[in-house]
Amino acid sequence: MLQSTLNVPLEVKPESCSRLSALIEALRQREDTGPFGQPDNFSRVMRDIPTLHFMSMSVFTAAEYDPIFILEANFDGQPGVFWGQLEAAFGPDLREMLRCCKRPLDEDGPLYDAVTASDSRAPLAPYLEARTQRPSVFHHGNRGLTRDRILQEAALFVAVREELDDPGRPGPSPYRGRSATEVHALLRKAMVPAHPWLGMSAPPRISRGERLLDILRLVTFAVLLLLAFSLPAIVVAALMPWKAYVLLLLLVATATGLLIYAKRAPLPGTETSAGPNLTRLILPKVPAILGIVAAYVVVAALVLTPLVSATSHLLAWLGAGNLPATPGDAFWPVARAVLLGLLGLLLVILPGLVLWLRYLERHDSSHDAPHVDERLLREMVRREDWVAQNHMGSIVLIKPGVLRSIIIRAGHLGLGLVLRVVATDGYLGTMRTVHFAHWAFLNNGSRLLFFSNFDHSWDSYLDDFIEKAAGGLTLAWGCGVGFPPTRFLIYDGARHGRRFKNWALASRAVSRFWYSAYPTLTVDQIERNNRIADGLRRPELSEVEARAWISDL
Repeated sequence: MLQSTLNVPLEVKPESCSRLSALIEALRQREDTGPFGQPDNFSRVMRDIPTLHFMSMSVFTAAEYDPIFILEANFDGQPGVFWGQLEAAFGPDLREMLRCCKRPLDEDGPLYDAVTASDSRAPLAPYLEARTQRPSVFHHGNRGLTRDRILQEAALFVAVREELDDPGRPGPSPYRGRSATEVHALLRKAMVPAHPWLGMSAPPRISRGERLLDILRLVTFAVLLLLAFSLPAIVVAALMPWKAYVLLLLLVATATGLLIYAKRAPLPGTETSAGPNLTRLILPKVPAILGIVAAYVVVAALVLTPLVSATSHLLAWLGAGNLPATPGDAFWPVARAVLLGLLGLLLVILPGLVLWLRYLERHDSSHDAPHVDERLLREMVRREDWVAQNHMGSIVLIKPGVLRSIIIRAGHLGLGLVLRVVATDGYLGTMRTVHFAHWAFLNNGSRLLFFSNFDHSWDSYLDDFIEKAAGGLTLAWGCGVGFPPTRFLIYDGARHGRRFKNWALASRAVSRFWYSAYPTLTVDQIERNNRIADGLRRPELSEVEARAWISDL
């Protein structure tokens, strides 16, 4: 099941920032009609955009850049369908908002002119789609469950509870004193008439093809990354006698290792509790790592052999060399150079990059007490904790430099691919509170955007990240200007709990419009509903299966 996460960042005319915020507020007040006998909140959004899970509109302001308006959405299916539905629902409102934004200086300028002209009837969808920004890293909680399926299974859960707890039923409950299999059979008989979809097999949440494609993408990325970083060592290994090459590696590796050891200690006042146990983290993945290394050697040798062969032909034509007698005469020297290049990557290139990074980390500045606008803070607090879910958005500046650019780009790409492979059970690792979340690069990669839809309060949400995924959080956000001091990329950083929260809070903006299709459901409850529904779809359960299933009732 295709699920999409995207955002549309648009620079705002500074003089129109207040008007834009007012337009968004007016839209929210009109659609969020309120409880207590009035129509359902956001009922028109629910009806007219039937694929939408979450959507937000925010205006970010900062001294470093002009205001920026961001529309964020998480939905089922293709973006084209969503944009058409959104325009049909809110076309006039969106057109007025776009008129508060700057005209793009690139090829999208004529589209902007067409949709913002006086009395314009030009469709908005092409312009919004052209300005769409894809995430660099994203996570879909309850992955593979469509919005309609989540709502169906939530309604089924309510019906099951009403059936079990019916106070108006005369006599004793028919479910009392029954075995687990009998309870399952009775409940299924009671639920199928009102929920006929229980008689059909559930579509797979993640198809086998999608799963294989995710794994293939991750392996391909790992192999290409190894090839890119080891290429200088491969070239040197091909030009030097192997004994001299290995001796040079050992000398350089020893010097680099001693320098890293000398710089290993945290700066005064920046040390935190122990970071991730790398041994425990890496050991279970040794077979996968060996498989990737083997694939790297084969792919690198096969890719480079034609280049070496072509070079040999050119040199022979120029009279400066001899042609290889057989294809193997070209392949095996290349394979040896690739293996030696891998050794150079492990002993010299990676330690050298670590040493370079450590130098930058020791000279970085951090922001322990960034300024927070008290008025905006009160407004953010006022909008939170009305339902089970909350929303946050953040923009931070990215530290300059070649190495930092490589790390954050490659790190985000790799982290996103890893999440697609490992986060397949509805949760983000051990964190069970994230519905949708994503990072994205803005302004040619100089700013980093983060959005998240999550359960419970913002403070507890960050505590969950700090306690269970501080390493990944530091990897994803550690290149942000003012981020708490890091050590070797994944240590410290987000583990500076209070400093990190202050830094993240200062980068937030008010979510002036925020919509959730199922605001009372937590990630855990959605998975619970899904397990109950999957059990009721099956005509029979064994006693062991029924006992496990009934624990969710």
